[in-house]
Amino acid sequence: MFEQMENTGLERLHFASDPESGLQAIIAIHSTILGPAIGGCRFIEYDSDADAIFDACRLARGMSYKAALADLPHGGAKSVIIKPRRPFDRQQLMQAFGRFVDNLGGAYIAAMDSGTQTSDMDAIRSSTRYVTCTSDIGDPSPFTARGVVAGIQAAVASKLGHDNLSGISVAIQGLGHVGFAVAQQLHQLGARLFVADIDRSRMEAAVNQLDAIPVACDEILKVRVDVLCPCGLGAIINDQSIQQLHCRIIAGSANNQLLDEQHGEQLQQMGILYAPDYLINAGGLIFAALQHTGHSHEAIDRKVCAIGTALRQLFDMAERSGTPTHRIANQQADAIISEARRLTSAA
Repeated sequence: MFEQMENTGLERLHFASDPESGLQAIIAIHSTILGPAIGGCRFIEYDSDADAIFDACRLARGMSYKAALADLPHGGAKSVIIKPRRPFDRQQLMQAFGRFVDNLGGAYIAAMDSGTQTSDMDAIRSSTRYVTCTSDIGDPSPFTARGVVAGIQAAVASKLGHDNLSGISVAIQGLGHVGFAVAQQLHQLGARLFVADIDRSRMEAAVNQLDAIPVACDEILKVRVDVLCPCGLGAIINDQSIQQLHCRIIAGSANNQLLDEQHGEQLQQMGILYAPDYLINAGGLIFAALQHTGHSHEAIDRKVCAIGTALRQLFDMAERSGTPTHRIANQQADAIISEARRLTSAA
């Protein structure tokens, strides 16, 4: 476990168990050097405790990078609540998790993630003030989607030379809160959509409302399209899947899309432009962080729209230097965090 913490650069790893509610939870804090760590609370089933720890550790580092590149006064963290396999009281479980968060004294601010919703954040808030994305603040998904679409526009301009998305083909893997919002916005901009999701009702809604073409979940990566937009869980680009790709751009909302750094190198060698996930999907974090401190929707919108500009600059740097996009983004985020650490040490 300590080796895993060292490999991902974690500051702290916290565990909580509450037999009465069934809570089994992990909070992985990657960095607090830029400010309190902020990150989503994931509530899904895991095959093992080790899988849950692995997920939390990997995601926490991505949140630090996301906050640093978005110029937010926050470090990064991620929490995981292992979904019980026996019957449970959801509100009681979330309240117990809130007490876990509160015990950290503000080092971590919880937000929505896969499997959680605003009502969960409300339940957490009954036990702690260190939470955002409550019902009075709102769902960050539309802002995540807005940033992803801005990123897709930047990638299409850089890779394909198109100044709009009319006729651009996009394969969307996952039609959850963010994925469906991305699909809606892309449809309005004239893109041709191919969609896959394990929930048949979401597929039918995309077909009926957005003229999308349905694709089986195990076939979506193989579709020949301009843009692959992963909007599900992570590690989608791996040794097996990378051989199946027939796209020119990968730009989506999923966290930790690359199973390993080497897969980013392979994408570059294949001529596929990759939009680093923690840059393109930062809209939700921007919303959660700035709403938590009382910023206006106009200020949040401006910062989310800047994601497209940041990606254009990144793509230009990658083109000039021949360096994979994820390597440049990693270096930029590490430099920001390292400089803040240096200034803190010198103070």
